[in-house]
Amino acid sequence: MIPKIQNNQTTFKGTTPNFNKTTKALDKFLKSQENLSHTRFIQGTLTNWFPKAILSRSIIDFSEFTFLEFIESGIFYFAAPFFGEHLFRNGLFKKIQPKKLQKTIDKHLPKSIEEIKKLNIDKNLKNRLITTKGGILLGCITVPALEYALGFAKNLFTLKVFKVSDFNKVANLTKDTKDDTEQKNKVETHSKKVLLQTGLLSLAGIGAGILLSAFGHKFKAGVKLSEILLEPGEQISKLLHKIGFKSEKTDNFLKEYLKLDFANNNGKFALSKGQLAVTCTTGLFGYSSAAKDRGKLDFYEVWTRVPLVVLYTIFGSSILDAGFKKMLAKKGKFPELIKQDNNGLIKAVPTRKELPAIAEKLAKLNNTSVDIELAKLIKQKSIITGVPFLFSLLAMGFTLSGISRLWTQYRYNHQAKFEQNNSPKNFINKPTFEGFTKNI
Repeated sequence: MIPKIQNNQTTFKGTTPNFNKTTKALDKFLKSQENLSHTRFIQGTLTNWFPKAILSRSIIDFSEFTFLEFIESGIFYFAAPFFGEHLFRNGLFKKIQPKKLQKTIDKHLPKSIEEIKKLNIDKNLKNRLITTKGGILLGCITVPALEYALGFAKNLFTLKVFKVSDFNKVANLTKDTKDDTEQKNKVETHSKKVLLQTGLLSLAGIGAGILLSAFGHKFKAGVKLSEILLEPGEQISKLLHKIGFKSEKTDNFLKEYLKLDFANNNGKFALSKGQLAVTCTTGLFGYSSAAKDRGKLDFYEVWTRVPLVVLYTIFGSSILDAGFKKMLAKKGKFPELIKQDNNGLIKAVPTRKELPAIAEKLAKLNNTSVDIELAKLIKQKSIITGVPFLFSLLAMGFTLSGISRLWTQYRYNHQAKFEQNNSPKNFINKPTFEGFTKNI
């Protein structure tokens, strides 16, 4: 391999760049951002767990949200690719295909419906590919089912480990040590019932997926059902066009956030934004139902905090990210990374993989080494990505967690004051009109 010599410094293609510790750390951060599962796992854990750990109200509170957050993050960001890629694509759903077609199906399965339709293969095989993808997705109903059940699993965890089912005790709002057997039985019975139901739903989804994958390609309805399941956003866009509503932004939004098909990560199934959106939304209603069993204050706290967390989890810091890029573009910052099209819209920032090629061009232009230019680009991209990320952590993490806890404490105090003012003792101690007249 021939070295390139620029400004008395040598850079070898294929070798590890000679970065300092700070640049290496920033580089690792950027590489993690290239994968949706890894990116959102880090964001979700930092935003949801870390602030609550700092603001935890009791050992029970700390234990149950730690149990919840880490399992939930695993479900959110890794369960769909795990089930889809390992259990279904390379396991169960591969075995039900004809042996002579298994390699071909496996090769093209990560491709989108649009890409499959353009393949130069038999139409029957195209249909089989589409229905197999639809079948795998049906099997992955296990993921939102698990997320729905998680709130009930958390309730059982707290009940079995700490013998507590009252949210007031979990949140350290009351020192009452009375044992409410009726509520404990209610929490346990309902939680076990939901866990059983979601387990049966998961099995039903896998069974329906197998049938669709094995026989769906023979029927137009099976192919159409698969297309609707995989890309509901695409179907909604078509319906909107038929009634005369055409908007490129709306189409792009629907196709991105209502696409339930897997993303293609170099031939492997990866988490898509649509899958994440469905799982998060399902979790909200699961939490809400589980919270009802433990009291009104738990239910109110869920609806104070979780809807905003769901929105943040689905969209990440993309809204802040877009605004920050516009601000940088106006000031002419980082022109090699932030570019605008003819309509003034910000183009996609180059990925980490694209940075070395840009660095080579800049090295020739500035008569410097590729490593120096690459280090600069990494720092610039880290600012573009990191500032919205950190702002979201502070705003969504500490602020939201703090406010929701203050609101819960306020509601409890208000409720306790109301009950005290309306207790029978207060009515007994109050002077009556009859007593007043006797004194006269």
